[in-house]
Amino acid sequence: MNLATAFQIAFRALGRNKMRSALTILGITIGISAVICTVAIGQGGSAMIQQQLAGLGENMIWVEAGGRNVNGVRTGNGATKSLTAEDSRAIKDLIPHVIAASPNVDGSIQIAYGNQNWATRFRGVSEEYPQIRKWDIARGNNFSEKDVNDMANVCLVGHTVAQQLFGDADPIGETFRMGTIPCRVIGTLQTKGQSSSGQDQDDLIVIPYTVAMHKLRGVSWIDDAYFSVDSADNISSTEDSISGLLRQRHHLRTDEPDDFNIRHPEDILQAQEQTSETFTLMLGSIASVSLLVGGIGIMNIMLVSVTERTREIGVRMAIGATENDVKAQFLIESIALSLTGGVGGIVIGIAASSSISRILEWPTDISILAILVAVVFAAGIGVLFGYYPARKASELDPIEALRYE
Repeated sequence: MNLATAFQIAFRALGRNKMRSALTILGITIGISAVICTVAIGQGGSAMIQQQLAGLGENMIWVEAGGRNVNGVRTGNGATKSLTAEDSRAIKDLIPHVIAASPNVDGSIQIAYGNQNWATRFRGVSEEYPQIRKWDIARGNNFSEKDVNDMANVCLVGHTVAQQLFGDADPIGETFRMGTIPCRVIGTLQTKGQSSSGQDQDDLIVIPYTVAMHKLRGVSWIDDAYFSVDSADNISSTEDSISGLLRQRHHLRTDEPDDFNIRHPEDILQAQEQTSETFTLMLGSIASVSLLVGGIGIMNIMLVSVTERTREIGVRMAIGATENDVKAQFLIESIALSLTGGVGGIVIGIAASSSISRILEWPTDISILAILVAVVFAAGIGVLFGYYPARKASELDPIEALRYE
């Protein structure tokens, strides 16, 4: 008997008890769909974190003005005024692996164009900032080093700001009021969307840091500085070099704490990714329980089937069927149940993943590998939980089976 005939007989036998077979298949369907959906959610979350990681910048190191201990009271981050643009330039010039540097001075500001106005944030940086943060210019051009040195009133605008001020009109070349000073748009930034904290990254204007320092904030220090390192392997040693150079430039004694913080933002997102992977593993384990329950259901139904078809087994053996033929037939019926449930689970899992992505606005990534594994897993469940009933059927004594009422 070939395999195709065996499956035809199997589906014919299962069709005799349609409701029972359908309920058994449903258990496998739910388990497979839960696993596929869980994997899709987990991989989607991981892909989102990787995208955010790439969006942070190319091997970026972030130096932030720190706090000091004043009369026993520890001030918060950003409270010191010792971090300067000259520090940023010194780090780029003196530390070998630093390939780009940008001071940063930021804050909130009200902007206006015609009868439109909008409250947003400004970020005063150098011309190397888009390179460091891997933030492409969508249209127009970036400002130059000369613009920074000349404190030119030019800017790049994020997508949200462009929509709020200019609507569908082209903002390039337009001049709006930034606080009390005019500012000409020379470029628009590529859309980035929300950050991992839920902040709209496109609600922003980017200006030369000299304009932010002297025309908007009236300060001689910077809030932070961003640096790009030539290789991820050199980040740790570069952080140590930056720390040593800043302590020397800030004249800190060996017993004094740093008045700055060196952060490596990738560490935060990698921790988030590990949390996401743990959460996915937990959900996958829970989903696997339903597969186990479905497998137990198959075993139960197949045992009932062996009992109900005892005389049929006796007749088959009486006309020449071997023990292996009987065992194979019941194994194929078990596999047919699980594979049917597996196919249904794949369809429902893909549909559920798409629905979750659309309703909850959470990215899902449906893996072909996960689908293939689901099919193999479904077949494996059929073999694993169908083997004992199949063996029990094959070990029946033909004479006793024919006498069974």
